[in-house]
Amino acid sequence: MDMPNKRARLLVVLVVLCGFLTVAGVRPAPADALTDSLSFDDTPLTVQNGRFVDGNGREIVLRGYNVSGETKLAENKGLPFASVADAKKSATALRTLGGGNSVRFLLSWAYAEPVKGQVDTTYLANATAQMRAFLDAGIRVYPDFHQDLYSRWLFDSDSWYTGDGAPKWAVDLGSYPDESCGICLLWGQNITQNGAVKAAQYDFWHNNHGLQDSFLATAQKTMAYLKANLAAEEFAGVVGFDPYNEPYAGSYDSGQNSRTWERDLLWPFYVKFRARMDAAGWTDKPALVEPNLFWNGNVSKEEGGLLDAGTLGSRYVFNTHFYDQKAISGILMWGNASDGQYVGDFGTVRDRAAAAGTTAVVSEFGHPLNGSTAGKAPTVLKAMYQALDSRVKGANWWSAPAGSGPVLSGTQWQWDIYNGRHHELMNDNPDKVMASGDAWNDEDLSAVKLNDSGTAVLRQDARLLDRIYPSATSGSTAAFTYEDRSRDGSTTLTWNPVPSSLPQVSSLVGSGQYAVLVWRSGSGSAPTELHLPASFPTATTTVVSDLGTVYGPPAYSSSTPVGAAVEPGGTGSRRLLLTDADSGVLHYALVTNGAASPSASALAAARSELAAWTAQKFG
Repeated sequence: MDMPNKRARLLVVLVVLCGFLTVAGVRPAPADALTDSLSFDDTPLTVQNGRFVDGNGREIVLRGYNVSGETKLAENKGLPFASVADAKKSATALRTLGGGNSVRFLLSWAYAEPVKGQVDTTYLANATAQMRAFLDAGIRVYPDFHQDLYSRWLFDSDSWYTGDGAPKWAVDLGSYPDESCGICLLWGQNITQNGAVKAAQYDFWHNNHGLQDSFLATAQKTMAYLKANLAAEEFAGVVGFDPYNEPYAGSYDSGQNSRTWERDLLWPFYVKFRARMDAAGWTDKPALVEPNLFWNGNVSKEEGGLLDAGTLGSRYVFNTHFYDQKAISGILMWGNASDGQYVGDFGTVRDRAAAAGTTAVVSEFGHPLNGSTAGKAPTVLKAMYQALDSRVKGANWWSAPAGSGPVLSGTQWQWDIYNGRHHELMNDNPDKVMASGDAWNDEDLSAVKLNDSGTAVLRQDARLLDRIYPSATSGSTAAFTYEDRSRDGSTTLTWNPVPSSLPQVSSLVGSGQYAVLVWRSGSGSAPTELHLPASFPTATTTVVSDLGTVYGPPAYSSSTPVGAAVEPGGTGSRRLLLTDADSGVLHYALVTNGAASPSASALAAARSELAAWTAQKFG
């Protein structure tokens, strides 16, 4: 991208919007809270006290999607998109339809280093340009060198399955057996049953043939390239780096188990990767490190979670995935997910991150949208988002909100605008052209697709995906919940109704969606921000807070305690801004779209109820 032209365009935007909005990451030194509130902070996110924190000291929650499984395929040469134009279309849709403020951006080792020791700068340039489309849309990014089943070059041209990750030359270095999964119902069974996959993974973790050294060298060159070719304000929007997707030993050495493998092989790899980040100029950004793939599985579980890594601290983030394998299997979980189904599983993630002295991100979660178990998706996804928001189930939230714990960051798998429109030669076989779903081992999980006119549309209920969440909290979050009222077919799912003990609040919410945030103020001047979904038009959104009550929040100004504004990036997405002028004080806010022109007395009555409830539950 031509930087002088970019600066000129940026200047026009700044003038038009009175100096308030900027592209991702750019902000001059703040003159007042107004500037703070209407732009990204000009420093990278850091990890402090078990939270992501911006330069204003606000807790940050990252929500979004994986962009995208297209990187696993050969059709676009290991890139998420066929063009920068498609990347921009995807980024705008992700912001406006999906409500995301962040993405896990997939990269391919195979295409970054197609020849041993030689990094393909054309691939890196194309990847950087596509990444920039998201950063310029106000979306934070963390890259991920993705792999599944180690490499596509392990698989025969007529195989039922395929892989991605390592280059062909890396596979050629090993004398691997002919691949076979035996009786496998799901592609993931190759991880533990396919001898070729197991042997190749084993070689990587033992650095046989110098495989790990090559990967680390390429990772450093990739990070250095991104640092050099993203503008400073763009690089500020890069959260950190995910070193390796879903690590697994392949095979354990004699006397070794999952925990000692993490201690003796996985963690030392992360320490080496961390050093490469520092050498590439990423010192201030964390490594988002994943434990053994099966550490928190709900079918196959192995001891792990980086238990012997000590305190991870601010230079690492505990990064994990969660899929309900019982629900996906179709036979281990009959029926749908229910209220509180995953609060225990996600509570374990919170606890493990806290014990490690860092924050957590659930960088993959999801459920198939096609196949025999697709009917479970509306409830499974609702229960997963519920567990990201709070560790208390809906039926118990109003009576025990203080047990909510931190709001977890997470990126759903996945956001692939080419869903159902692929043209992938599976394992380079012209007789096996994959077009349906995600074109990857019969998976179909993308939340988005393009319709016949080329417009991005959601494949899941917008009320489920485009959610209220506290994107930035000034101080510390005490509790949060969101009742999305998403649907399972024609049934509206309500797992957290306002209790009858709060009749004024219940009347105000009615059958609408609502969120409640309780937080303790910090010392900064920047406001608390919540993403406003498209289902919350500004003119008909009701806010009841100790900071003020309002129907149809006004445009934000530095003197407005409750106001609305567009989010950075120019996509038209919006946010609610709540400004306090104190420190260490408990605040609350109810946000709902259920009220129709409520009277001042109705707002005052609901405020009185919420004030008493807050004092009782948090006093």
